[in-house]
Order: sequence, then C-alpha cells, then structure tokens
Amino acid sequence: MNEPKLENPMIFNTTHGLSRRRFLKGLACGSLLAVGTPNIAQAARLKFSPSKTLSLEHHHTGDKLNLTYYENGNYVTGALKEISYFLRDYHNDQVHSFDPALLDQLHDVKLLLGVNKPFHIMSGYRSPDTNADLRKHTRGVAKHSLHMEARAVDIRIEGVNVKTIRNAAMRLNRGGVGYYPNANFVHLDTGELRTWHK
Repeated sequence: MNEPKLENPMIFNTTHGLSRRRFLKGLACGSLLAVGTPNIAQAARLKFSPSKTLSLEHHHTGDKLNLTYYENGNYVTGALKEISYFLRDYHNDQVHSFDPALLDQLHDVKLLLGVNKPFHIMSGYRSPDTNADLRKHTRGVAKHSLHMEARAVDIRIEGVNVKTIRNAAMRLNRGGVGYYPNANFVHLDTGELRTWHK
C-alpha cells in the first residue's frame, strides 16, 4: 500500500540476496551452485522461460485466474487484458493496463519459491479516487502510489510466510519490495529499487 522512501538501497546485495550482475555472471560461468540458494533450477530459468504462467486469486472479489501471459518470446495480448481486468480497482471496476514487468516479477518470485500455489491479491490497480479515499481512512497509503499506475500489487501465498516471499522478491533485485508482516502481505512494484518494512 505504502511506498515510502528508500530504507536501504544496498539491502538487495546482502549475502542472502543475489545481485542481477552476479546472477548473470554465475550463469555465464556455469557456477550457480556457488550461490547456495535452494531453488537453483528455478533461478536458472528466470530469464529463459519460453512461456510464463500465473495463477491468481483475488482476496476481495473471489475471482480466480490461471493463464499463460507470455509464450514464444511475446506477451499474449488477450492474457494481458484478462490480467488487467482481474487486477482492476474492485471498488469501482475501473481497469488499467498492467505493466508486464510486474507480471514477470510475480512469475520469477514463483520460480524462486518453487511453488505452484496461486498468488492471493490484496490490492492491484487503484484509481486516483480510490487511492485518495484510502488515504483518508487508512494509515500509510502513499499519495503517489504506483498502484494508480498499475505498476504495483500486494500479495500473499497460502501456506508461505510473507517473510519468505519478501526474501525471494528481494533476490530479484528489481523494483520496490514492501514487507507488511502484521497485515500479512508483500508489496511489489516496478518503481525504483528500494525496500521497506511496516
């Protein structure tokens, strides 16, 4: 929900994380085993998936969606439209085209976690009116939230600790990762590289 200023830009390069440069270098040298992550096979497929599929369940609408949004080197236009509708502002049914890079973040988190369970969506697109209303009644909603640009999503996965999801998202070294353990969700966005904890 909230996208505050950068807490620590270097947190993505801790020994628990994996910078993009180190990851690609590891691939080129065939030394991914030195990384020590439990999902090396999934990590190796992050950038080389011939097709990408997402399974989503919406916490507020009850909608479910399972589809391939990328195949044969291209995004599937119809699938992107379905996902954008699925992630609509459920308060007023306004739809905004979602950033495919955010879908790739979700897909790659799924690969790193090695799970086939759906992402439970807590919040997707938010119209400016909805965001303004939430700011009046909910603490911590950003005035210029990336939810309003369809570049952010709040997620959880049944049976997977949100800290585990957060750690996987941070290993991607992409966009914003917000950790909300009390509310039991993780925020992902395609904005600047940053992280925060609420």
